[in-house]
Amino acid sequence: MTKILANIKGDRVIWAVAALLALFSFLPVYSASSNLAYLYGDGDTFIFLIKHFAHLVLGFLIMYGVHKIPHHYFKGLSIIMIPVVLILLLITMAQNTTIGGANASRWIRVPFVGVTFQTSTLAAVVLMAYVARYLSKIKNEAVSFKETLLPLWLPVFLILMLILPANFSTAAIIFSTVIMLVFLGGYPLKYISVILGTGFIVLVFFVLFAKAFPGMFPNRVDTWVSRIENFTDNKDTQEDYQIERAKIAIARGGVIGTGPGKSVQRNFLPQSSSDFIYAIIIEEWGFVGGVFLMLLYLLLLFRLVIVAHKSTDIFGKLLVMGVGLPIVFQALINMAVAVELFPVTGQTLPLISSGGTSIWMTCLAIGIVLSVSSKRDVAAVKEEQEKEKEENPLEVLQEIYE
Repeated sequence: MTKILANIKGDRVIWAVAALLALFSFLPVYSASSNLAYLYGDGDTFIFLIKHFAHLVLGFLIMYGVHKIPHHYFKGLSIIMIPVVLILLLITMAQNTTIGGANASRWIRVPFVGVTFQTSTLAAVVLMAYVARYLSKIKNEAVSFKETLLPLWLPVFLILMLILPANFSTAAIIFSTVIMLVFLGGYPLKYISVILGTGFIVLVFFVLFAKAFPGMFPNRVDTWVSRIENFTDNKDTQEDYQIERAKIAIARGGVIGTGPGKSVQRNFLPQSSSDFIYAIIIEEWGFVGGVFLMLLYLLLLFRLVIVAHKSTDIFGKLLVMGVGLPIVFQALINMAVAVELFPVTGQTLPLISSGGTSIWMTCLAIGIVLSVSSKRDVAAVKEEQEKEKEENPLEVLQEIYE
């Protein structure tokens, strides 16, 4: 155990937050999986707990392995991976996967393994690293909008257009993060306004086209359009049913909750272990548990800002914000959906909800952040060693002699 801890580098607070979220997730996932066990299993929720444990173990192995990679390697990896994720997104759209009889065009089925993988989450991490690389490259250069169209914005819009039909919320999070990233990277505001306007026009035309030719796109388009319309019009739909059940769960929780494993609404919420797990957490752990969980994500946000601020290079700063902030955004959106501050999105609660892809990609992103922070730690150690040498002239003379 001591050797393992000695090999763990990077921001210890981020490690602690990730570990706390993972440990906390077992009880609500085990409790909320009773609905899945009834529908798809033989009533044994322990199987789903073991599956969640396996996802977390693999996720933390990914995090550990990635945090050992020097973060400047992600510059080259992002260039290599952009074509790969574009191909994966095209395959995902083409195969039109169904899970449990429902359309699941966000997932790709891995051959010979029998598992599904959500390609948009991988594309998001890769794209953020790519954008951070390009912005660090042009940081001290005067570039025109035309010069940035192909190397910067073409990959962004290609990836967004491949994700948008099946997953509007993920596309919106990616686009918002990219806009925030280019703003932090010093990209001219007049160019950013052009991109925002273009993005809005493309979205409007896409929705109109999808309405006019509904057979051209998967039925996910109708789903996310109807979710927004139902949120504004207050119509009685399946989404409203889920929201009402979530609000009942929150109301039952009160201040201290009903107790672990004593949720009632887990039996009525279709996505109780993933999209609406926050409502189950409040029902069982109360207002105290819900606030504690929110504070963990806010602590993660605080540490992300600290790591970015202390990073010694522009790429490291932008990389931390690009891959780290979407984790916090996703968590806040998931919580907002549960209390009806946001339309139903399908976004999971990072490191808490069940689901392999979400856990693995969250761990990948955190591993990249830890890679940046570990370089800072190495630099600090070298600086300390240099100071000690300056204070001990005999060591300096010995080094010169050798």
